[in-house]
Amino acid sequence: MLLSMVYRVTRRVLGSVAVLLRREVSKDAELLVLRHENVVLRRQIVRVRYEPADRFWFAVLSSLIPRRRWAEVFPVSPATLLVWHRRLVARKWDYSARRRPGRPPTAAAVKKLVLTMAKDNPIWGHRRIQGELVKLGHQIASSTVWEILHAAGIDPAPRRSGPTWKQFLTTQANGILAIDFVHVDTIGLKRLYALILIEHGTRRAHLAGVTAHPTGEWTAQAARNVLMDLAERDKKFKFLIRDRDTKFTDGFDAVFADEGIQILKSPPRAPRANAICERIIGELRRELLDRILIINEEHLRRTLTSYLTHRNEARPHRALRQLTPAQAETGPPAPVNLADYRIRRKPILGGLTHEYQIAA
Repeated sequence: MLLSMVYRVTRRVLGSVAVLLRREVSKDAELLVLRHENVVLRRQIVRVRYEPADRFWFAVLSSLIPRRRWAEVFPVSPATLLVWHRRLVARKWDYSARRRPGRPPTAAAVKKLVLTMAKDNPIWGHRRIQGELVKLGHQIASSTVWEILHAAGIDPAPRRSGPTWKQFLTTQANGILAIDFVHVDTIGLKRLYALILIEHGTRRAHLAGVTAHPTGEWTAQAARNVLMDLAERDKKFKFLIRDRDTKFTDGFDAVFADEGIQILKSPPRAPRANAICERIIGELRRELLDRILIINEEHLRRTLTSYLTHRNEARPHRALRQLTPAQAETGPPAPVNLADYRIRRKPILGGLTHEYQIAA
């Protein structure tokens, strides 16, 4: 009886072990089937797209499997699994959503104003510009101004380069004169020379004289005549820009030196050094001399006198904010509604150009 009982217990234990062994074999077989199925699917699908939940699940299961077997078990490379895991860790410790918003960005208009101030005032540093903004009521840190200038390629320190020639001449314009010759060929192919002088500040031009034979003595006398005209208008100047033409002799320079005017000679073959005078000569050719035939010296004198009067009193200039030289001295006119007025046209030089005025 006892022996029979031991036999039955032993058989059941051995049966249980066999069942357990069969279950392990079955699991291994099932895993082999699944792996082979994955291999077949990979051959058919070029690229598998995984959802965030898939990446999460693979990354979690990777901690339960030895790393040396990752290439056999998972459908992605070990490097990809590690990247997914690092992203999960980074996301866990990411507190950016809880951060308070930082300093708001500087408005585009303020940035533009900072750059404009730096351009208009080359010696201003970032702290000087900051003070100007604070004075206007805008609170801004000096470091912010520094960053704006630095990002624009402008040295934030106050030791920037000096003013350009345009800036220098603009600040000195009211005390500068420029002079040069313009030549004109008459209808009989005789060459005449007109000496033109221009004030930089107001762009007012003067005819110093017209001659067929410009000598040093004639040029010096023409300088005396034009200085008398300037003295009547109580105009004071410090500099005269001229080229190195031999007709500008020492006697010519002495006439201006006696009035306290310093002579500035432009470099050889450098017309841009006397650009304003060159510009008016080009203007005379485009608007007058290329559109009319000159008969003789007297005709040229009358023509230039008439045109320069029109130019000084009625012709607007971009350099003067579209004012005439006369308005640049007295100030712009009061705004009016032209629809309420009648406009009168006045022909100049026989209709070569016109002036327009409000009829009285």
